[in-house]
Amino acid sequence: MPTTLRVAVVGAGPAGIYAADILKKAVAEQGGEVSIDLFEHLPAPYGLVRYGVAPDHPRIKGIISALREVLESGVVRFFGNVRFGVDIQLEDLQRHYNAVIFATGAVKDAPLVIPGVDLPGSYGAADFVSWFDGHPDVPRTWPLEAEEIAVLGVGNVALDVARMLAKHPEDLMPTEVPANVVEGLEASPVTDVHVFGRRGPLDVKFTPLELRELGELRDVDMVLYDEDFGVDPDEEARKANKQILVISRVLDQWRQRETGAASRRLHLHFWSRPVEVVGDDGVTALRIERTRPDGQGGIEGTGELRDVPVQAVYRAIGYFSSPLPGVPFDELRGVIPNEAGRVVDGVRPVPGVYATGWIKRGPVGLIGHTKSDAKETIEQLLADELSWWTPEDASPEAIPALLAERGVDWTDIAGWIRLDEHEIGLGEPHGRARIKVVPRDEMIAISRATERAER
Repeated sequence: MPTTLRVAVVGAGPAGIYAADILKKAVAEQGGEVSIDLFEHLPAPYGLVRYGVAPDHPRIKGIISALREVLESGVVRFFGNVRFGVDIQLEDLQRHYNAVIFATGAVKDAPLVIPGVDLPGSYGAADFVSWFDGHPDVPRTWPLEAEEIAVLGVGNVALDVARMLAKHPEDLMPTEVPANVVEGLEASPVTDVHVFGRRGPLDVKFTPLELRELGELRDVDMVLYDEDFGVDPDEEARKANKQILVISRVLDQWRQRETGAASRRLHLHFWSRPVEVVGDDGVTALRIERTRPDGQGGIEGTGELRDVPVQAVYRAIGYFSSPLPGVPFDELRGVIPNEAGRVVDGVRPVPGVYATGWIKRGPVGLIGHTKSDAKETIEQLLADELSWWTPEDASPEAIPALLAERGVDWTDIAGWIRLDEHEIGLGEPHGRARIKVVPRDEMIAISRATERAER
């Protein structure tokens, strides 16, 4: 092992930060030293924990506390606002590091191929999540003009989208929701949000916690349909699974509730497969086909079609990763092809190149999976010492000098702390956790302390 192992990690979300932490500890156990640089295209760290989780989920955002400990450990350097493939290339990393770990996640929507999916009023959930989380690279406004809205999917992202659409914006005020998002939600005329799942109520992908939170919305009726229950012949046997049993009980409780008094309604539809987004110049309805169990663990269409009047459709059927310049990519699966985290091109390993997180395994699993994923990748990296890159210049000063030469306004850990404190300070007078700074240039200015943003 070289005197100091130098590793670049591209992506500063949970996957990248956990990989850095596990690598640091593993090298220390071997009596070695490691220097790790995290590169992130956004000015702030934490990836989807900051920009992919609804603002009314403070418990999930508590993960940031653990991630921050890693960033401030003194072993990891953070280079924010640095775009891989634009500001820094794979060749640059080969000149200055022994290896690179890609942890760029998945930030765009998986495709849904049905007629009308590209009509005005049909949106990807990922874009909407980025908007309400204050992502700096999406427009400040969102077209919230529909009274009736369809959300496709029964995962946690679908529930986040449905909840944000149905929730009264004043109930978001204690959170870190950006000011422009509050303004947009206040103008929304929404009365009904319809969530559609292709399979039955026991096949949902969201967690019991997410489901319970949905039923706690103020002035929002939960509407379920009796025809969706008792369809699965294996329903009682499947309730032996504790999580499925809890979900079943929650749904059954909602079925007993009286409805009609609330100003907004959130409908859950099961056994409903989207087959067309209907409309000419914009969305007017969602056409679904009723489904049923096929007796072999799957579903089949019944041939019964229904049109549900809606003026907007949000597709929340999964995320998909994007290819990276110079790195192998599986266009079908949306991942970097790899064996246990070691990147391969065909059947041959690519020396010095590794992957972890969603870019490695696809957009599935929770934080626990991310940690075990990173551990597997680090084991491969440390076993490959003979195939590591031999850097021309491994000095700590090389990367800052390179970025400065290219005119990159990168942000560092101290800058993130300044931005973090600034956002918290913006929220304090209003009794809020924080108010996010949204424009990228303002985030950079505060982080680099080049100018004072108006409070």
